[in-house]
Amino acid sequence: MARWQPDARGRLEAAAFELFRERGFEQTTVADIAARAGLDKRTFYRHFGDKREALFSGSGHLEEVLVRAVTESDAGPFEAVVAAFRLVAEEVFADRLDLVRARQAIIESSPELLERELRKTGALVAAVTAALRAKGLDETTATLATESGATVFRIAYARWVAPDSATPLSDLIAEVAAELRAITSASTP
Repeated sequence: MARWQPDARGRLEAAAFELFRERGFEQTTVADIAARAGLDKRTFYRHFGDKREALFSGSGHLEEVLVRAVTESDAGPFEAVVAAFRLVAEEVFADRLDLVRARQAIIESSPELLERELRKTGALVAAVTAALRAKGLDETTATLATESGATVFRIAYARWVAPDSATPLSDLIAEVAAELRAITSASTP
């Protein structure tokens, strides 16, 4: 085993991704992932709690970028959240569409992964809401701004990963945010 080689975590993530694409999530074991990366199971468990985490390990970075952007923004709550998601689109997702599409296909193939994605998204929303609360906003305002911004992101993300999409994610986020503003400001007939 080549335990001394650098970037064990990155190698494990890459091996998991490859195997999930080749065999499917359910048919891939931790031992398979470790072997593909040239490591052992103990090394895998030093880096990840389970094989799902090898696919979701970037959520910590995503949370950091979102919270930092919201915290540093002088915009209104909803605008700050939308701007934070646009920043994530540019810093984290730019030039990775094919990879993201493949990852999304893996997630959609497994109820277990779909559940994990919902929990990770919930944690992101909670962190952004807490960041808005720390800026002095009341719970309702912070929650509405964050949930609305997260909905904008989810819709834009779904459009972006669609097979026929070529529009950058950041632009789609701006478009969906404009759609939401139009809906919420339209007068009732």
